[in-house]
Amino acid sequence: MKIAGGLTEDGIVVGNAYDKYQSRNPVVRRIMQGFESALSGFVAQVNPASIHEVGCGEGYWVAKWQQQGIPARGCDFSEQVIALAQANAQAKGMTKDLFSVRSIYELRPGDDAADLLVCCEVLEHLEDPEAALAVLQAVVGRHLIVSVPREPLWCLLNLARGKYIGQLGNTPGHIQHWSKRGFIDLISRYFDVVGVASPLPWTMLLCRRKA
Repeated sequence: MKIAGGLTEDGIVVGNAYDKYQSRNPVVRRIMQGFESALSGFVAQVNPASIHEVGCGEGYWVAKWQQQGIPARGCDFSEQVIALAQANAQAKGMTKDLFSVRSIYELRPGDDAADLLVCCEVLEHLEDPEAALAVLQAVVGRHLIVSVPREPLWCLLNLARGKYIGQLGNTPGHIQHWSKRGFIDLISRYFDVVGVASPLPWTMLLCRRKA
């Protein structure tokens, strides 16, 4: 799988810095197993007819859902990372049309709606996350899955492994920070939160559009 590996676009870090999905590091593997278990559990719970991943990066999850027989597609603001996602899809025998270049702020109900929207590890990068949530609210079909790093745990874990010391443990590109409670409170203003998971070190929520 091709990974962005530190690429930037418009001054923003895009995609993944390294291939955390295929890592041989036992700590990374255990952390990613927790994330995948939480995400897959929520997807299975809602049994979606279709999935649109907003901020899909290199397309790992879209390809995985397609292989499971779930119609899925993805978008990202970065032309570079979408090119990688398309190449990864083609390497698996899938069409590159599963992926499109589009910012979260540019989503349109007619074109981008899906039964389930997935927006993981995106909101912490945005200057205006509330504007993005308003857009997701307009596009969502039945459910939304959203996740962000759980703070201050995320920064503390970075410091513990000797990373980003000068930034007090903050990962480059993370400009928003939420505790578990703070994130639930934010999302609850736009969606009904029906499930909460805490795979270390994230907060992940399963949400339903408000009645």
